[in-house]
Amino acid sequence: MTFGLLLLASHLGQSASSPENLQIFRSSTSLCFWPFGNYLDVFSSLIMARNILAKDQFVKLIVGAGQASPSPPVGPALGSKGVKSMDFCKEFNARTAHINTGVPIPARVTVRPDRSFSFELRTPTTTYLLLNAANVEPRKNRLRGAMNPGHEFCGKISLKHVYEIAKLKHTETRLSGLSLEGLCKSVISQAKSIGIQVVP
Repeated sequence: MTFGLLLLASHLGQSASSPENLQIFRSSTSLCFWPFGNYLDVFSSLIMARNILAKDQFVKLIVGAGQASPSPPVGPALGSKGVKSMDFCKEFNARTAHINTGVPIPARVTVRPDRSFSFELRTPTTTYLLLNAANVEPRKNRLRGAMNPGHEFCGKISLKHVYEIAKLKHTETRLSGLSLEGLCKSVISQAKSIGIQVVP
């Protein structure tokens, strides 16, 4: 018996010298074998190992409240992971029905190895909240910051706005461990980066 078969037999817990437990079929090009002892246990172990090695996949999306549809970016992003985008769209639209239509809502989708999924909704992006608070007029149907931040402003907000935005962001689980002061500083920094002036 070849070294490969001896090694296989030892891994399977079989005796290399037990013909009743291992049938060997020889051909001109290959050597085939079929263990009869605990092959079902081995097969089950392989399946379990595959499931353990399989990991969840994550997809990050930003979708308008109540506006999820199978078209891009939702359809391609989820379809490539084997998820039916229509199922996500129905649930997303239902869970955002209480929010003004079109408000950009970040969603973090967890896709499991069996292609089932769940998703976590987060608060609107800080950029959107800042531009909305500053009453910035849309350009080409989109809210945009200043063309040349640092040299021009597209709007202004007060420290009260900063505090309210920070409080809203603090409701997110991933940010709940941060201090409100730290979040306020982050909001102010973001405001400057898009050309919004912060006044007392």
